[in-house]
Amino acid sequence: MSARPLLLGCVALAGCGGARNQSALAPEGPVAGEVASLWWFALAVATAVYLATVGALAWAAWRARRRAARGEATDPARDHRRMTVAVSVGGALTVVILLGFFVRDLAAARALRIPVTRDHVKIRVTGHQWWWSIEYPHPDPSQRVTDANELHVPTGIPVLVEVTSHDVIHSLWAPNLAGKKDLIPRYVDTLWFQVDRPGVYGAQCAEFCGHQHAKMALPVVAHAPRDYAGWLARARRPAAEPSDSMARRGREIFLSGPCALCHAITGTPAGSRVGPELTHLASRRTLAAGTLPNGKGNLAAWILDPQRIKPGTAMPATALPPADLEALLAYLGGLQ
Repeated sequence: MSARPLLLGCVALAGCGGARNQSALAPEGPVAGEVASLWWFALAVATAVYLATVGALAWAAWRARRRAARGEATDPARDHRRMTVAVSVGGALTVVILLGFFVRDLAAARALRIPVTRDHVKIRVTGHQWWWSIEYPHPDPSQRVTDANELHVPTGIPVLVEVTSHDVIHSLWAPNLAGKKDLIPRYVDTLWFQVDRPGVYGAQCAEFCGHQHAKMALPVVAHAPRDYAGWLARARRPAAEPSDSMARRGREIFLSGPCALCHAITGTPAGSRVGPELTHLASRRTLAAGTLPNGKGNLAAWILDPQRIKPGTAMPATALPPADLEALLAYLGGLQ
């Protein structure tokens, strides 16, 4: 048996396996549930039409062979009448199927409308080449939170996401939670979703946006409402004070070197928004928008030579003596 059909079969089964992470067929909220329901409806109708068509062709071929075997003469007038009936029935069924799709699509569109409710969370997501900026607005500017490359949401509450782009067209898609939405430069659009249960769900840029488009992931971390309130309270705190002399030296290296020209850390003089916000860097799951797991070794590699890991990224290489690098890592590793 050739390995190619087996590989294609495995890929097809993997797409239908209902994996919790990045699968439109494993919905975790009402929006994704409606999208999945519409998909299953389309699949059922398409399957029925396909089977009916193949069955009709098989029946016609069998009937023609039987007539030929019996030596029956053809009757053009009778065949024309039968063909007319078949085409009329097929056309009527096509109209019925299209009307069915129209009604089902209207029902889905109504279900996907943004709910009018005061009990919702608003978040703003901005796409960059190739990372995400996340803002959690609040009427009191001191209570606003800016984060990067990780979206935190509560469960059981509608989440209204305002999306835009800093540079080129991006697209935000979290298959388990909602359909995709394009991010257009200088234009703010909205999408909404609701998560049924806590967990980490994968999202991705779904519009080709340059060389590192594939390395632009966005983990969506869903918390129970009380846990989300706790996370938000922690996110509002300034950066933790260095715990020892090495970490304090690392902070000085950060503030006096090129790092502070691009990154912000709340509670320090570093306030640039060119690159991702780093106030709570150590608490994130990944580095460089899902490119690497967050850890000391990967962080060191990223600081020293980001172009080798993610060619084309805006972050330049930073040459540091080993002692300075160790101190910087100690400081950044304490930013919980």
